[in-house]
Amino acid sequence: MYRPTGVIVTCVTPFDADDQIDEDALRGELRYLLSCGVDGICVTGSVGEGNTLSLDESVRVATIAMEEIDGRVPLVAGVIQNSTAQALRYGAALKAVGVDALQVTPIHYLFRPSMQESYDFFRTLGETLDIPIIIYNVVPWAMLDVPTIDMVVNLPHVVSIKQSASDIHKVADLVLIAGERFTILSAVDALLYSTFSLGAHGTLAGIQTVAPQLVVDLWQAHLRGDHAEGLRIHELLLPIWRAVEAPNLPARIKEALRLQGRTGGHPRLPLTALQPGDCPEIAAALEHADLLSPVPA
Repeated sequence: MYRPTGVIVTCVTPFDADDQIDEDALRGELRYLLSCGVDGICVTGSVGEGNTLSLDESVRVATIAMEEIDGRVPLVAGVIQNSTAQALRYGAALKAVGVDALQVTPIHYLFRPSMQESYDFFRTLGETLDIPIIIYNVVPWAMLDVPTIDMVVNLPHVVSIKQSASDIHKVADLVLIAGERFTILSAVDALLYSTFSLGAHGTLAGIQTVAPQLVVDLWQAHLRGDHAEGLRIHELLLPIWRAVEAPNLPARIKEALRLQGRTGGHPRLPLTALQPGDCPEIAAALEHADLLSPVPA
């Protein structure tokens, strides 16, 4: 069973001016990410605006990704739904496309499930779909605590925890209980190198959407034990994350791609694209990391 490690990069879903998926732009971005030597790709997650996608759109994005990846690296697909029934519906459709794993958020709309209800949710998904599951622990008001995770990871299909919400303390706590039961994927974008040093098995985060090669290089520096190089790359990545981290994150990430000459398209409405010059800090951070395109598209 697939157990994710290394740098899994999240892919944006480009939308055109009519709020429809720009398939050509999506293919171009997938090809670029693959050229950076990543260990896996994730579509329809938070950066991919999966929460806005219909079932048919999610399947189409995953199908395009499968075609472009062509078996070179594993493909993870996000499921961001608010009932067992809907998560099963999306999960079954994405499994039929051929994805290697599902990245699944806990149920999170207003009413937080209990420990047992969370356990039953992931047990039902695993038993019904028979596919590896990465728990995407991101929603602040529905964050699975360590005792709940300690119970849920005993389920055979739960292979990894993606720990997000800037919670490096939770990463440290998870390292203590992980053993050989599951892998820990860091989504603490500002402190990836620190979480690698603590024992995270890789990363599945938004920062590598913007700077995939730098994050691949950071992971390789960690594996070599090259602390000086790790710190150097960390100091390039941190200003980039500080520049894009905001409630309109998809729009800011897509602006960062545009400034590199990449095509991330529009964010999905009601979010709107940034206008050139709206966020000079993004351009400054990219220039500092030598990622700014001389003539932004």
